This record gives sequence, C-alpha cells and structure tokens, in this order.
Amino acid sequence: MSSAIRIKNGKVYDPLNGIDGEIKDICVKDGKIVDSVPDDSPCIDAHGMVVLPGGVDIHCHIAGHKVNMARKFQPESKRHDVSPRVNELRSGTGGSVPSTFTTGYRYATLGYTTAMEAAVPPLGARHTIEELHDTPVIDKGFYILLANNVCLNQLLEKGRMAEFKEAVAWWLNAAKGYGVKLVNPGGDEPWKGNRNSNVHNLDEQIRGFDLTPRKIIKALIDTTNDLGLPHPAHIHCNNLGHSGNYTTTIETMKTAEGRRVHITHIQFHSYGGEVGKNPTSKAKEISDFINNNPNVSADVGQVMFGDATIMTGDAPLTWQLRNMTNKKWINADTECESGCGILPFSYQEHIYTHALQWAIGLELFLMAKDPWRMVLSTDHPNGGSFMNYPKLIRLLMDKQFRKEQAALANQKAINSTSLLDLEREMSMYEIAIISRAAPAKLLGLDNKGHLGVGGDADITLYDDQEDKEAMFNAARYVIKSGRFFIKDYEFCSDYQGRILHVEPEYDRAITQKIKPFFEDYYTIQFENYPVDDSYVHDGEVVPTKSLS
Repeated sequence: MSSAIRIKNGKVYDPLNGIDGEIKDICVKDGKIVDSVPDDSPCIDAHGMVVLPGGVDIHCHIAGHKVNMARKFQPESKRHDVSPRVNELRSGTGGSVPSTFTTGYRYATLGYTTAMEAAVPPLGARHTIEELHDTPVIDKGFYILLANNVCLNQLLEKGRMAEFKEAVAWWLNAAKGYGVKLVNPGGDEPWKGNRNSNVHNLDEQIRGFDLTPRKIIKALIDTTNDLGLPHPAHIHCNNLGHSGNYTTTIETMKTAEGRRVHITHIQFHSYGGEVGKNPTSKAKEISDFINNNPNVSADVGQVMFGDATIMTGDAPLTWQLRNMTNKKWINADTECESGCGILPFSYQEHIYTHALQWAIGLELFLMAKDPWRMVLSTDHPNGGSFMNYPKLIRLLMDKQFRKEQAALANQKAINSTSLLDLEREMSMYEIAIISRAAPAKLLGLDNKGHLGVGGDADITLYDDQEDKEAMFNAARYVIKSGRFFIKDYEFCSDYQGRILHVEPEYDRAITQKIKPFFEDYYTIQFENYPVDDSYVHDGEVVPTKSLS
C-alpha cells in the first residue's frame, strides 16, 4: 500500500503558513507533508470540505493516578455514555472522564491528533505513561508538578539557584516530562499538614519555609526559560476560583518580568469582588494586561454547562468546593510533591456563578487582540469535557447563537458582563489558530499545527457546514502521521501515537544533592524513582531551544 496521499480541491486553513481558505493540494508521503507525490497516488477529492491541521489540546487531564481515580469514582456516568463504535473494537466508556481507549478515539473523532496531560507529580510518571500508551491515535505528553516539591523548595530557600536549575532538569529527565507545571505555588504541600495554612497572596510566607509564592514562581519561570524548554512555565495561579483573584493573576504575570510564561485556565483566575461574596467579571483587566504583554500566553478553561469533574493538584480548592455540593469527593496526597482533589460537578445555567464563569470565558476569547496567545481549552474535565469543543467553536463563530444561549442563562450574571456587547465572530482562520496553530507554537512543536512541507501529516477534513457545531463534531477524514484513521466518518485503522518529552542537559552531580533527600523522606528508593527509557521506546524527544 502506498504511503503517498494527495488531497485536492479542499479549502485549506493553515495560519502558520498564512493560508486562509485557499484551494490547494496537500501532499503526504511517509508520514510528512511534502511538495508533491506521484500522479497515481491515492487521492481525496476534498471539494466542499475544509482542510485543517490536526487539533492540538494544550491543557487537559487524561492520564495518571488522579484521572484513574476519577474514572473509578463515577461508574454511574459511564453506564449512561457508552461508545458503540469503539466497543466493537474494545471496551471503553465515556462520561466526563472517559476511559483511556475512548479518550483517544473521541479526540480523533473531533479531529484532534495531539493532547497534553496537564498535571502529573513525578512520582506518578510511570503510571501516567502506561495510561498514555493505552490512549490510542493521539500524540501526547505531560507537564510535571514542581511548585510544591519539598526538595526543590529547600534548595530555593537556601538560595542555591544553580543547583535548583540542575534539579529541575534532572526531574524532567527522570519523569520523562514535557514541561513544568505550577499549581497553587507554595500553597498545597504545607496545607496538607494544616488546613489553615493555604497562602492567599504572592508575598505571604509559606508555612514551614522561608519562601513566598512569588519566589517559587519567579524561580521556575526563569529556570524554564534558561533551560530553553520548548514550552514556558505553565501556571495555575494561587487563589483559583476566589472572588477578587484577578489581582493575584496580574501579579503572577508581572513576576515573569518580560520572560515567557503561560497562564492556564485563566477564566478561573479572572474574578473581581470580595472573598465570600459573588464574583464579578474582570475579563477586561486580564485581557488588557495580556494584550499589552507579548511574553504572556494563556488558555481559557471555558466553562460549559453540564456535567464536569473537578480534578486538580490544588487540594485546598477541592476541600472548599466539597462544602458546596452533597456529592462524593476525594483528596489525596503525593508524598513530598503534590496533593490532589476530585469532585463530580455540574455547571447549571440558572446559577449566578456558573453563568458568570461561562460568560467570562467567552469574554476572554473575544477580547483577545492576539489569538496566538489566548487559546482554546475547557481544562477538561474541570470546565467541561473536551467533547464540548464543537459547541464552544460555534459560540465563538456565531454571535446570534451566542446571544440565544446567553438568554437561557442567569440574566443577572450575564448582564454584569460585557458579553452581549461583543459583536465579534471568529473566522475559520482564527479557529484554526486557537485550536491548532497557536497551541503547537506555544508548545514548541515545530512539526505540528501546520500543513507546510516537513510538518507531521496530522490532517483533518470536515464537511463545510453552516452549523459549525455539527461540522466540528465529527471529522469526515482524519490522517494521523500519514495514515488514514477515519475515512468517510468510519474508523479504518488503529494508531498508537507517541509520547512527547524533553531531555534538557544537566550536571549529573546534582543527584548527589537529591539522593539524601529521598533516603530521608521518600518511601521509594532513589534508584527506582527515574522512569526507564524503555517506557518511552516509541517516544519523541522534543529539543530544547538554543538561548544564543
């Protein structure tokens, strides 16, 4: 069977190469985009179709021990959401936290070919990699949690910055991680020993350390930049979900001092008001700051009405949220590294706070002057399932539909925002940016998110429909690494996908500084902690960037 494919007559959107709806041929050979292929190569006549690069999800929760706990925690959601076509091939069920197998197939059905798991304690890296191997089709990687790492914080407390940098590089290598994730910096690890010890501002001293959150944030922003990692520090700010937290968010972005930084699920960090009272929208203030600071990027974390699952390394947040529901919940500890909270949740149109969150997310999208730095996410499954992406895209492209949906929500919340005054309708070109080109660029994945020569042949074809929700709900063709995965809406093959990770250089002598900490505080022996290379035998090392 020939590995060459020609796609002709399709309307191509490829923002990284400046192509905006041009009718042109796309040629594929041996898993890559090429200039041309032989005339007798298999051909797709894409007349009436839109041709896009495969989707790239910059922030989701799809693998690891917290995700696995959430799956086992909600069997009732899976009974009501089976996947018939997938089950013909292998068991797998859905809900807001689908099984590994269903996750891969459902992403591919939407036209996504890459997804990044957003929060893994290094101690859980093996488990995460095993689950990612069991998630078919998509390429994937994960960010490791380091902002509450006790060993790193001790180095930072003592001012040993050179050793801190080497230790971060060692941890990325040991875990086979892709990037560095900060969750509630300095607020989680101390909280596990005392529920009154969570930090509330960036300059508050952290219980048990001569440190502040700002110092941790600054150190990890600087280190990710100095190591030349393809993706900057990926930050879940302090005070997520609290009224008035927008000031913390702006202070966090200021702490970067002009260096690259990514703020994740920024909708949850864009609230005004006073603690204990209803929040207000501060989307304009957040948008203005990002619009004026090109070093800052963000993903939105859009809330979508319906079922969700709160799943976070921010254990104090879940402890507080459990008082707002009568549902079951979990808080868990990862020794010396992180906490974890899981809580089934439902966003409802009539509830003021939920409607406000929905509106703020849309405000952030529509106020962004540079779509390359405000990209699409629902913080799956925290703001809602990634299966909501088609509806979210329609909300962004169709102002009339947006207003109709707003009319169904709590009007006090909607009218307190500027959403109804925003007339912007995103174009297909802009949707291609926020769901494909920009996430790939922000991740430093030079071979993804575009259809230029030399890029990975991850390609999605949709029937060009007026109803964009229906259009993006099911790709007609999906080509993954040059192979057909979906043809005429039907699965036609299988594909494993690769583990994406980094291997920054580091001084091997740092292990002599880290090992004594393991011997004193960990229940795992130091020699057994790093993930063996055999776990990622089919992986891809994404190079660090030269700082010269």
